[in-house]
Amino acid sequence: MEFRIDWQKHPLIPAIVQDSESGEVLMLAYMNEEALAKTLKTGLAHYYSRSRQKLWQKGESSGNIQEVEEIKLDCDSDTILLKVRQKGPACHTGRKSCFYKDLTSGQITSKPIQDPATMYEDIVDLLYHTIQEKKDADPTKSWTAKLFSKGENTILKKVAEEAAEFCFAVKDNNKEEIIYECADLVYHTLVALAFSDVSPELVRSELKRRFGTSGIEEKASRDKK
Repeated sequence: MEFRIDWQKHPLIPAIVQDSESGEVLMLAYMNEEALAKTLKTGLAHYYSRSRQKLWQKGESSGNIQEVEEIKLDCDSDTILLKVRQKGPACHTGRKSCFYKDLTSGQITSKPIQDPATMYEDIVDLLYHTIQEKKDADPTKSWTAKLFSKGENTILKKVAEEAAEFCFAVKDNNKEEIIYECADLVYHTLVALAFSDVSPELVRSELKRRFGTSGIEEKASRDKK
C-alpha cells in the first residue's frame, strides 16, 4: 500500500522531529512537497521556512544536520514524523531540543550544548534569532523584552530616534559615532522586523531582486502599482 499526501489540500504540513535513539522530540518544522522530496532523495532533513519563505536544509549553515532514519505519516495524512540522527543541537539556541521551557513552572529545563554564536556565519541572523528568543524574557532584565512589552509604537519610535542619531553622526563626519549609531539602528530595525515576524532573509531576497536594476527604474515601477 502506498500512502499519499494531498498537497493540493495541504500545501504545507507540520513535521515533528524525534531523536531516533532517545525518542526525545527535538523540534517542529514544516514541509512542502519539494522539502519532502529533497529529504527522501538525500536522506537529510529539508524543510520549508514560513518566515524566510524558502526551502532549507537543517544544518546547512551550522553543520548540525539531521540524518533521517524513518518517516511516518499520521492517521489523517497531514502531519509527518521524522526519526533522525541529530548532529549537534537541533535548536537555534544551541540546545539539543527546541522544547526546553516548562509551561507550568516557567523554568528553563536544559542548557545549551553549543554556543549559538558558532552556529551562524552571519551576525545579523544570530542577532535576529536572539531577538526572537528574548520576546518572552523578563522586561526588567532585557532591553529587547522591554521593547516588545511596550509594543509597536515604542519600537517604531526607537527606530526613528536611532535613524536620526545616525544621520547626525554622518553629518558630523564622526566615523566612530557613525559605526556606533548604525549598529544601534540595525539592532532596532531587527527588533521591528521580529515584531512583524519578517525574517532578514526576505530583506536580502528583495535586495537581490533589485540588484542590477536602476534605482530610478525601481522607484518608477513601485509608483505604477
